[in-house]
Amino acid sequence: MFSKINSILDAIDGFVWGLPLIILILATGIFLTIRLRGVQFAQLKFAISSIFRKSEKDEDKGELSNFKALCLALSATIGTGNIVGVATAISLGGAGALFWMWFAALLGMATKYAECLLAIHYRETMADGHILGGPFYTCEKGVGAKYPLLGKLLAVLFAIFGTMVGLFGIGTFSQVNSISSAVETFAKSAAGGVLNTVSIAGIGTYSIVVIVASVILAILCAIVIIGGIKRISNVASVIVPVMAVIYFVMGILAILCNLSLVTSALEAIFQGAFGFKAVTGGALGAMIVAMQKGIARGIFSNEAGLGSAPIAAAAAKVDHAVQQGIISMTGTFFDTIVVCSITGVSIVIASIINPDVLNSDLYKGFAITDVAFRTLLPRIPGIVISFILMVCLVLFAFTTILGWDYYSERCIEYLSKGKQLPVKIYRWLYIAAVFVGPYMTVAAVWTIADIVNGLMAIPNIISLLILSSVVVKLTADYFSGKRMYTVGYDFSNNRVTTEQ
Repeated sequence: MFSKINSILDAIDGFVWGLPLIILILATGIFLTIRLRGVQFAQLKFAISSIFRKSEKDEDKGELSNFKALCLALSATIGTGNIVGVATAISLGGAGALFWMWFAALLGMATKYAECLLAIHYRETMADGHILGGPFYTCEKGVGAKYPLLGKLLAVLFAIFGTMVGLFGIGTFSQVNSISSAVETFAKSAAGGVLNTVSIAGIGTYSIVVIVASVILAILCAIVIIGGIKRISNVASVIVPVMAVIYFVMGILAILCNLSLVTSALEAIFQGAFGFKAVTGGALGAMIVAMQKGIARGIFSNEAGLGSAPIAAAAAKVDHAVQQGIISMTGTFFDTIVVCSITGVSIVIASIINPDVLNSDLYKGFAITDVAFRTLLPRIPGIVISFILMVCLVLFAFTTILGWDYYSERCIEYLSKGKQLPVKIYRWLYIAAVFVGPYMTVAAVWTIADIVNGLMAIPNIISLLILSSVVVKLTADYFSGKRMYTVGYDFSNNRVTTEQ
């Protein structure tokens, strides 16, 4: 019976995350890129320079600075997918999958801009003064203005799926399992492969390392989560930059130590993207596989179009929706173009040196990234490299847990019409899920999480397409008709400027 249920769920998962949804998200990115005149390219420099902008108006609505709102969103997007997901995409789709990740990310920046802009435009100030916003209000207020029943339906569906994603997989079980697995793997390596175990009646046998890790993780999550958005954003604004810098430095070092192979790696990536390295007659098939794996992983990693990041963006303290929309789109840039590229290029270079790096019979997921860095940095003891990667993975996963708790709480708050009791109950359920996460072995849990994660995107994408004219109008309003390609920002006077 369970095998049939798993088969059904796998089939649904394959459909949800199949070509229809991927094409829908990709087409939306292309559509918005055209309508917004390539805002993600024209305004990237401006967006990055605006990250640390401070609101100079006391009446500006919001709870978080631009930087903290961005870090809160990045805390959920930069996760195990940047280390494990990229490795899986390349192992299944070849080096060309990385090119299609870049392609999806560049288009996704326009999508992220639009969805975060709309979240701020339609956000609400609750009775106690805090801000609540996200695709649920975009759908209810924006789409609902034209199509009331459709708007409310889309809003409720998004909020339900968002709650399920946080509690039943992406936010808890999958992240906690990744943490406990990485810690146990490193501990085994350091201890020579032998760890003390404990049998838990009716559950199974687990190493003491996993049990201790689960308790510590649950306590740390409880301390942060119970503190609410301010504490979550404060922790994220410290951990996210630190973990990104650590991983970036190690990745750049690995690439610089093998600089002579970068050209060959780029050649492999572009040839693989279009199937040029495939055997005769198989080029088209190889290209489709690389495209599907790369685009799917890119979307899953940076979450552009899924509707999660707008919930964090809605809390930003700004006086115009475009200000945070333009900053939020850099999250996709940092997640995929920077962090995922570090992983991807390192793996491709390592596979040139040692083809066994991508041997699926020898290495999978985290192990691919681990052996890639060991190959590129032979003078650094392998145990040191494994430790650094483990720390990065733990931090990535930990912040993802925090970020998804916030997203789910906001969805609960919307469904409960602002009541805080359901939110408080959810927090404790979430913490309990973190605690039991390492002991969960039911594959269906992860499949269900994948399904509802993909289903989140559908209401969000529909709202973006219906409200695209609103995005265009707000963008034109902010830049006051000035040339988008030459606009700047005068931080001292808090006004838009142009360069001739």
